Amino acid sequence: MARYPAIAPHVETLAGSVYSKLGSRLAQADRRLYPLHVGDTWMEPAIGCRMQDLTVEDHPGMHRYTSVHGLPALLDAIIARTEATQGLGAEREQVLVTAGGTGGLFALLAALLDPGDEVLITAPFWPLIGTATHAVRGKPVPVPFFDVAHDAASAVAALQAACTDRTVAVYWNTPHNPTGRIIPGDWLEAMAAWARKRDLWILADEVYGHFAWGGEHVYTRPMAPERTFSVQSFSKAYGLTGLRTGYLVGPAHAINATRRVATNSVYCAPHPGQLAGLAAMAGPGEVWAAEAAKAYREIGEWTADRLGVARPQGSTFLFIDVAHRLDDRGLEGALYDLADDGVFVAPGTSFGPYPTHLRLCYTAAPPAVTREGVEIFARWLGR
Repeated sequence: MARYPAIAPHVETLAGSVYSKLGSRLAQADRRLYPLHVGDTWMEPAIGCRMQDLTVEDHPGMHRYTSVHGLPALLDAIIARTEATQGLGAEREQVLVTAGGTGGLFALLAALLDPGDEVLITAPFWPLIGTATHAVRGKPVPVPFFDVAHDAASAVAALQAACTDRTVAVYWNTPHNPTGRIIPGDWLEAMAAWARKRDLWILADEVYGHFAWGGEHVYTRPMAPERTFSVQSFSKAYGLTGLRTGYLVGPAHAINATRRVATNSVYCAPHPGQLAGLAAMAGPGEVWAAEAAKAYREIGEWTADRLGVARPQGSTFLFIDVAHRLDDRGLEGALYDLADDGVFVAPGTSFGPYPTHLRLCYTAAPPAVTREGVEIFARWLGR
């Protein structure tokens, strides 16, 4: 019998896309589709940041490799924005331009973790943080949080209950994917103080920081700069998801280690994406983000009101309990029933132990399309 080289066991257990089971439904559909499952935007980027705006005449060498660290002008723009928004400056050695926020977090986890090291992940969580931790042979530890914590003390208690001698880092995300909530500043202060006491790294995923309207978005890094990484993404901030560019700001020695990982994986973040991000940070992107936040809030609040759930405080998502509509097929049956009506949403089990929830993104399709899809979803819910 032929024997073939084996796939690493820890990779065999990695989940694919949270939408892979619905791929055939998407491909075969002969009706209008309502793609409320993917975290994207219907809005085109600002003029000046689009691909047609970036030419080799203006940017000779734009199709070549660039510095692993990032374009010098972009690093300086990031430093200026970081100081303006966080009230705490940074040096170039504390910044790394990455292949999206996802690529940045993957490289960061690879730099920080030894096999078996644990990362506390506030749940429900962005799916890829768990699989990325597992991929670098760390152990993701989901911590029931957004459905448990009600003040700073209970937030810290939730983290403390999950912490062990193998815990080396804690990850949180605000404004939050998937619940649309914002972690209050006093909670973050207490959580950062706890992480310092336990000598843990803090991975602060703040990619939706431009989109906070139901409360103040507070940055974690100034609370514990010696151990905190601020994770940012041009994908979310400026609608550049396809250009795969983001950045990290954190302690210089750890950023240097992360850069070595990035060098040996993607080498450098996409050059065109860096140019688009630089153009966005020069002004057009910030105007775009302000307009997007207004539009996102309008459709997000309408969606929440129509579905009879709490309005989102930020980000671009709602996390909805649909337990009353599940039959013996569970969540999978609900996904298929909705897909048969053209509505695609993400299963709660991709975000932790939430077998009765669905996540809905209200910004992936134009508002008129989203409203039609939400009406179908609302009728399915019986609302």
